[in-house]
Amino acid sequence: MEELVALCKRRGFLFQSNEIYGGLQGLYDYGPLGVELKNNLKQAWWRSMVFNRDDVEGLDASILTKPSVLKYSGHEDTFSDPMVDCKSCNQRFRADQVPEHCKKEDLTEPRQFNLMFKTSVGPVEDKDSFGYLRPETAQHIFTNFKNVVDSTSKQVPFGIAQIGKAFRNEIVARQFIFRMREFEQMEMQFFVRPGEEMKWYEYWKDFRMKWHNSLGMGKENYRF
Repeated sequence: MEELVALCKRRGFLFQSNEIYGGLQGLYDYGPLGVELKNNLKQAWWRSMVFNRDDVEGLDASILTKPSVLKYSGHEDTFSDPMVDCKSCNQRFRADQVPEHCKKEDLTEPRQFNLMFKTSVGPVEDKDSFGYLRPETAQHIFTNFKNVVDSTSKQVPFGIAQIGKAFRNEIVARQFIFRMREFEQMEMQFFVRPGEEMKWYEYWKDFRMKWHNSLGMGKENYRF
């Protein structure tokens, strides 16, 4: 992994964010080649998923999210990881990722840590003036479902797609860009009539795998 990170920096693909001030864990900046690669991938995905299809519409929704949206989606109560503290080394770990050298007797009891970033909305900070940075891109696809139907006259089955930033306050952000606190998602939700979900599930599995294979990375590198 260290060799991969060094190569990406040397070639101008990825830099650790805020690096000249010591860096910020779990955040990376895309360099001159990295941003072109990422944009090419996003454009190819959008053409295949939205632009070339009559049954999928695009969306670009806000990052700031009203708390009630994430309350009723279950994120306020369940979007969390178990966290423990080590009394001897003063470090925090996900309960399922404690290093082997940590003694069990030095660890606190696991407690749930919500992964969503909070922020204040408006000039006054109080319990009623906060919002969340969205933890994934799906919520506003659902909250805008009626708006999309009313403005496009779409009928089920159809999909809504979005590319955008998402944020997760990981307890320990590791694994380079494979587990970050700020990242981009490409997501499509496809709405079907009850009873037809498995037919469409198999269709989309086949359609998307053909797209991945068309990128030329080799079939052996993909699996469901």
